Amino acid sequence: METTEQFTRHAYGYTLVTPLGYAEAVEAVTLALKSEGFGVLTTIDVQATMRQKLSVERTPYTILGACNPPLAHQALSAEPEIGLLLPCNVVVYVDDAGQTVISAIDPEAMFAVVQRDDLSAIAAEVGTRLRRVLGQLPVAAGA
Repeated sequence: METTEQFTRHAYGYTLVTPLGYAEAVEAVTLALKSEGFGVLTTIDVQATMRQKLSVERTPYTILGACNPPLAHQALSAEPEIGLLLPCNVVVYVDDAGQTVISAIDPEAMFAVVQRDDLSAIAAEVGTRLRRVLGQLPVAAGA
């Protein structure tokens, strides 16, 4: 894993710990995504789903399925099956220490499985925008 001043990069995404509360973080991520041309197509409340389907209690965890329509259109036009890798997920959750964590997928890592150079530029652009989204969010001191 590589750590920058803002977030930690791992094999398939970027993660940061924020001082924001959980609900506030979900809202802040949604607004930051919008500022970079993304809409949230899906919101999955994993905590509620696990409670309902498995009677399991867990800390709050939301998956936001983000999409930038012009970039998604370019990718789908080049490779219709790329939809299997869309939308780009961003997660907000509370970890075992009670901290709010935000993670975003690395589209370049995800699109690498397709092995198409013409999609690399699109994935790079999406990745740049998702890193800018994370860059708009406050980072917890010492994180």
